[in-house]
Amino acid sequence: MNFILILFFMALVGAIIGGFTNHLAIKMLFRPHEVKYIGNWRVPFTPGLIPKRRDELAKQLGRTVVEHLLTPETFKRRFFSNDMKQKAELWIQAQLSKHVFESKMTIQQWLSKVGIGQVPYLVEGKIDSILDEQIALLELKFSSKTLRELAPQQWQQTADERIPELVTYMIEKGETYFASEEGHQTLKKLIDDFLASKGTFGNMVQMFMGESTTIVNRVKPEILKFLNSPGTSELLTKVIQGEWEKLKDLQLNQIVVNFDVQPVLSIVKSYVKQELAIEKRLDSTLQEYWPGGADWATNNLSPKMTEFVFLQGEVKLEEMIERLKLEEMVQAQVDSFPVERLEDLVLGISRKEFKMITVLGAVLGGLIGLIQGGIVYVTNIL
Repeated sequence: MNFILILFFMALVGAIIGGFTNHLAIKMLFRPHEVKYIGNWRVPFTPGLIPKRRDELAKQLGRTVVEHLLTPETFKRRFFSNDMKQKAELWIQAQLSKHVFESKMTIQQWLSKVGIGQVPYLVEGKIDSILDEQIALLELKFSSKTLRELAPQQWQQTADERIPELVTYMIEKGETYFASEEGHQTLKKLIDDFLASKGTFGNMVQMFMGESTTIVNRVKPEILKFLNSPGTSELLTKVIQGEWEKLKDLQLNQIVVNFDVQPVLSIVKSYVKQELAIEKRLDSTLQEYWPGGADWATNNLSPKMTEFVFLQGEVKLEEMIERLKLEEMVQAQVDSFPVERLEDLVLGISRKEFKMITVLGAVLGGLIGLIQGGIVYVTNIL
C-alpha cells in the first residue's frame, strides 16, 4: 500500500513539475514584456524571448514574406493569368462602352472636363496662324524665283503650244466683235473722238469723207481684212510669244508687286473655317460623330490596351516590389506591434497546441515520477 502511495505521490509531483515547467516556458516566450531589475541587478530571462528578440523576429518575418510569400512569381500567378487578363479586358470594354461611347456628353464637354476650353476659338486661331505662316514662307521661298523656275516644264510647254490657239481665238472674237453693231458703234465713237480732238483738221476730213458713219463703213472692211490676213496671225503669235518669254524671266515679286494677298487670304480663312465648322462638330456626342466607335474599341483598343498593361505590369513587377520595400514594411509593422498584440497573435493561433504541450509536460513528468518511484522501491528492497 505504501508503495502505491509513493508511486502516486511521485507521479503527481512529476506531473505538476512537468506541466508547470512547460507552462512557465511558454509564458517566458512573452513574459515579462520588459526588463525587470532588483536594485541595479537585472533579473535573468527578462524580458521574455519574443520581446527580447523582436528585432530579429521582425527582420526574419520580413525576409520570409519577401522570399517565400509575396514573391514576383506569386503576383504573376495571381494577377497575370489568362483568366485575369480576360476579366480585365471585359471590364475595360464595359467601362469604355458605358462611360465613353454611350455617354451623352459632347466632345466639347469631354474636352472641358480635362481642362481644355474654348476649342473652336483655339482651332480657328491656329488655322489663321498656320495660313499666315505658310503664306509668309511661300513669299520668302518663291519671291526671288522666276516663273520659268517655278512653273513645271510641262505647264510651260503646254502654254507655248496654246499660243497659236489663243491667237486664233482672239482673231475670231475680233472679227465677231467688229462685225457686230456694238463693234460698229465703238468704231464710230473712236473716229468721232479722234476727229474732234484734231480740231480744224478733223472738220476738214469730215468735209471730204462725209459723216463718221461713212468712214466706219470704209474702215471696217479693212480691219476685218487685216484680221483675216495670215501675217496678222503670225505677228500676234510672235508678239505674244515674245511677251510670254519675257514674263517667264520675271521674278515672282515683280509679277505680283501690286497684288494684295490679304483679301484672298481672308477669303481662304473664312472658307476653311466654314467648311470645318469646329463648333458644330464639337457639339455632337462621340457616338454621333463615330457610330462604330464602341465596336472598334472592342475589337482593337481593349485587347491592345489590356495586352500593353499586362505586359508592362510583368516587366515592371519586380521593380515595383523592390520600390515597395515589403521587407522593410513588414519589419516596421512588426516592430511597431505592442508585445501584448504579438502575444495575442501567437496564442490566438497556437493556444490549443500550447495547452497540449503543457499537458504533455505533465504526462511526461508523471511517467518520470512513476519511473523514479519504481527505482526507489527496487533500491530499498535490495
